[in-house]
Amino acid sequence: MSKYSSVESQASYGIGLQMGEQLAGNPFEGLDISAVQDGLATAFNKAPSAVSNEELRIAFNAIHQKMQAAKAEQAKHVIAEGESFLAENAKRDGVQVTESGLQYEILAEGEGTSPEADSNVRTHYHGTLIDGTVFDSSYERGQPAEFPVNGVIKGWTEALQMMKEGAKWRLYVPHHLAYGEQGAGAAIGPYSTLVFDVELLDVLS
Repeated sequence: MSKYSSVESQASYGIGLQMGEQLAGNPFEGLDISAVQDGLATAFNKAPSAVSNEELRIAFNAIHQKMQAAKAEQAKHVIAEGESFLAENAKRDGVQVTESGLQYEILAEGEGTSPEADSNVRTHYHGTLIDGTVFDSSYERGQPAEFPVNGVIKGWTEALQMMKEGAKWRLYVPHHLAYGEQGAGAAIGPYSTLVFDVELLDVLS
């Protein structure tokens, strides 16, 4: 039988679970969960802190700097990976590179109208990271997407205006034409180079 048999103990345990999930979502190297528990108990019981405010300030600053340095190092790695991928990809037959750095290859030409920046379009698309991980796909959802041409990432805005209805292109989008230093959600990290298959179904307006 669980030692958390009452609704009060179960709810208390649940609060701990939620706090643990938050910590696990943004941890730092060396995080001491037992120290976290001690700090929680100290605050809850209104007991004197075992660590002075000045020590806490210094510790928080030091950890923040370490985390920023780790992020910067990871960013360098991701940027270098993307640049290497694009450099090799540009050598392949059929891959074209625009002045902005966008790369594309034409899978199907299309014969209809080309949209303008203020047009609305209907598309099917399939998006992956350069390692092949799928992060979004209207094909998998079975539902095309409708949006304004100037309401998406720069790489898409540029490519769509060169496409004609019925065209299908594969886009290789460098980070500065995608989601840049912010990334997008958990699936697309900062500075990610992205690959999209984009099919322009209709120019709506």
